[in-house]
Amino acid sequence: MPDRARSTAPAQPAVARQTDPRLPHPADRGAAWLFVSLVTATAALGGLLFGYDTGIISGALLFLKTEFALSPNMQGVVTSAALAGAAVGAMFGGAVADRFGRRAVMLVLAFWFVVGSVLCAVAQTLTVLIAGRGLLGICIGIVSFVAPLYIAEVAPPERRGALVSLNQLAITVGILASYFVGYAFAESGAWRWMVGLGAVPGVILGLGLWVLPESPRWLMKRGREPEARRVLIRARADEAVEHEVAEIRDDLTREGAQFGWSALLTPATRRPLILGIGLAILQQTTGINTVIYYAPTIFSAVGFPSASSAILATTGVGVVNVALTIVAMRLVDRVGRRPLLLGGLAGMAVSLCLFAAAFAVGADSPLLKWVAVGSLTTYVGFFAIGLGPVFWLLIAEIFPLGVRGRAMSVATLTIWLFNLLNALVFLQLLASFGEAATFSGYAALTVLGWGFVLRCVPETRGLTLEQIERYWAERRPIRKWR
Repeated sequence: MPDRARSTAPAQPAVARQTDPRLPHPADRGAAWLFVSLVTATAALGGLLFGYDTGIISGALLFLKTEFALSPNMQGVVTSAALAGAAVGAMFGGAVADRFGRRAVMLVLAFWFVVGSVLCAVAQTLTVLIAGRGLLGICIGIVSFVAPLYIAEVAPPERRGALVSLNQLAITVGILASYFVGYAFAESGAWRWMVGLGAVPGVILGLGLWVLPESPRWLMKRGREPEARRVLIRARADEAVEHEVAEIRDDLTREGAQFGWSALLTPATRRPLILGIGLAILQQTTGINTVIYYAPTIFSAVGFPSASSAILATTGVGVVNVALTIVAMRLVDRVGRRPLLLGGLAGMAVSLCLFAAAFAVGADSPLLKWVAVGSLTTYVGFFAIGLGPVFWLLIAEIFPLGVRGRAMSVATLTIWLFNLLNALVFLQLLASFGEAATFSGYAALTVLGWGFVLRCVPETRGLTLEQIERYWAERRPIRKWR
């Protein structure tokens, strides 16, 4: 196990509990685990909304293009409206989360998720539909990093990987749910029900957050140490709470008052920021969201005869996405972050090459449909076991507390800008270069990403957030993090 920093601050667990009757006694192991699980499951509903509202467009688009007479370019605009909104949300969401708190921001987002879903469902004009998608995108852009951030700041270090990865599992469940809903309403073409049902998890998220506390690390940052201690006592089943409080206090003292945007340029923040941005670019340039958004369109191109059959095939891909994310949750705290990233990227590259080869053979081949389905499914599976959950976990771990929200905002802004770029140009790439060349390009970028991970990504398994921050400050080489 990694060494823990020894704080010079005086530990005072017994005294604190004797002199302050408002402090609860340490939770027993079952009660602590129940509390942390409740926080994680509730926050992960933000991930479910993220997945549902990004995935539902893949099925709805088959009917929207007829309803509103959409050209290929306008199909890209409708799909990308949420992504543009997500980029806007990510741009200012970090500063808002740092100022007002992780829980408070998600509580407000729950309300606007409901409003955006209803707006899309009742839209009679393309303008209103795009506005609703844009509003949902703003919510997605913020919740996509605030939810894992909230979980990471509450979770105990030894289980942080699996708990933060539950948010990614919720994203995949949301995507899968969107496929099932799309299939259920495909025969009737009821796209309004498809987009409107996103309001349901928004309501549940708001109700759940109403009774949960704020992140203890954000409370410490705002000078509310007694409240932070009470949250940590509920979330830990041992006597190490005061040690954890002292570590956080020492980190805040070391960082000083430099919590603004300028702090992102300090030496202790520069390296993790470059890493976060690099991983964000990698996740999108490997093509995953083009598959999520356009899978039914792709399956139609390889020979599936109807919208229903194309959506059903996409649903099978969604099931694999969920199943392999569960596998990743079980491995991330045992095997580590780096092995999952490297193995997942290698599998993605091979799968993309097979997918491109299937198109290179030509549509006349009777095997095209099944090779395409198989390789696309394995591609999504390898993404789900590596780059999908590990990206969101790492950006919730690697940044200093003082600027964690802002730094995650920058990384998330990057991912949504590249996501937007992919969605806008994907159909045009297919039209200009064909499927084989397009997916071969994604494979080449995946290979480059494998090299980036090998060289730049540290292993954070089992480290406290404060240890990770100290290692960056010490400029410790990546190979010496374990």
